[in-house]
Amino acid sequence: MPRLMGVDIPGKKHSRYALRYIHGIGPKRADDVLAACNVEPSKKADDLTQDEIHAITTYIQDHYRVEGDLRREVSQNIRRLISIGSYRGLRHKRGLPCRGQRTKTNAKTRKGNRKATATALRATAPSKK
Repeated sequence: MPRLMGVDIPGKKHSRYALRYIHGIGPKRADDVLAACNVEPSKKADDLTQDEIHAITTYIQDHYRVEGDLRREVSQNIRRLISIGSYRGLRHKRGLPCRGQRTKTNAKTRKGNRKATATALRATAPSKK
């Protein structure tokens, strides 16, 4: 299991798919990195030589922002939006979708489980007769 950029990438997968385990590297960037480093995309990650791993790591560090730096930049951008009080910042703060999706239905991922309200509890409580 080779280690690139502080991430253990799966050794049994082709290198073009294994590189995607690094935060900030997707399908296009993985292919671009392998092409720039002259590595066969269908080569398994376990079969990469130390020179190839070093070339890939150096190329990624020189050309892309990945892993910790990228995560830090994204969280700083979100904190900036919240601090200036923008609409998107308020949506992030409240844990709601901030890209225009509907919330009446189909927002369960962002909103979480339903919270019980007093009217909802009264409506579901058994009536006393």
